[in-house]
Amino acid sequence: MGVQRIESVIYTVDDLATNVRFFDDFGLALESQDETTAVFRTRIGQTLVLHAGDRSDLPPAVEKGPTAREIVWGVDTVEELARLAARVGASPGEDGVFRAVDRTGFGVGLTLADISDYVPSAPRKANTSGAVTRVNEALGPVGRVRPIRMCHVALNIPKAGQEEAVAFYVDGLEFIPTDVVQPMGTFMRVEGDADQHNFLLCHRPDKAGINHVSYEVAGFDDVIEGGNHMIEKGWQEARKLGRHTVGSNVFRFVHAPCGGRVELAADMDRIDDTYGTRVHETAPPHHIWTLRSSRETS
Repeated sequence: MGVQRIESVIYTVDDLATNVRFFDDFGLALESQDETTAVFRTRIGQTLVLHAGDRSDLPPAVEKGPTAREIVWGVDTVEELARLAARVGASPGEDGVFRAVDRTGFGVGLTLADISDYVPSAPRKANTSGAVTRVNEALGPVGRVRPIRMCHVALNIPKAGQEEAVAFYVDGLEFIPTDVVQPMGTFMRVEGDADQHNFLLCHRPDKAGINHVSYEVAGFDDVIEGGNHMIEKGWQEARKLGRHTVGSNVFRFVHAPCGGRVELAADMDRIDDTYGTRVHETAPPHHIWTLRSSRETS
């Protein structure tokens, strides 16, 4: 079947301790740490790697400062791994990752997907008129929010050469374009996932760099409480709570010291092959709604 999911995101950072504190507050599980590298893991087994200083084994950074250096994609079989690696000219490494560089300069890795035995918990019960699922049962806080998975990555790319940048993933790695927003960018999903998008190449800012990595949480309450927790810990919110138009997910963004932002996301659209590719000549609104308030603060 080919690419199944995001397997790993590798950053180079200036201050490892600050980044470790950030992702610990964010709710990822710290798997290992030494003087130069920290590895976090999502609940389905994906890894976030933070490396202090440069990495000579990775392509040069596409932007100054802390940033994402490589996105590794998990493939379902050895045969598919070899086939896709050949399509993009990826070379094997000693760690089992085949590596290439995309048209913008981002590192791209391919490896076997290491899918864990994560069993999702039952969704929180909800009540609406005509659809009551919670009786004589009050809700409390969700508690510490633990992201389930990295659900998508968004990268900024220059406008010049955007078609070639997209073609590397569509023609080379067989990503499926879902929504092409001509003034902004191309949303894509991988063959092994039903999310409306797992990847976005955004040419609107006309520069290369990390935009954000999105982490799925269990539900709407987790988006709110997880964002509140980050603010309480002193981190800076990057965008108000809202619901996207493309993908429909509820979102909350936080600036990340590793570069770009992280997104708490829930209730993303799921699609199948009948969805096709939707082309938008003008950009849809960024969001269906965002939180507004007339309350005065002091």
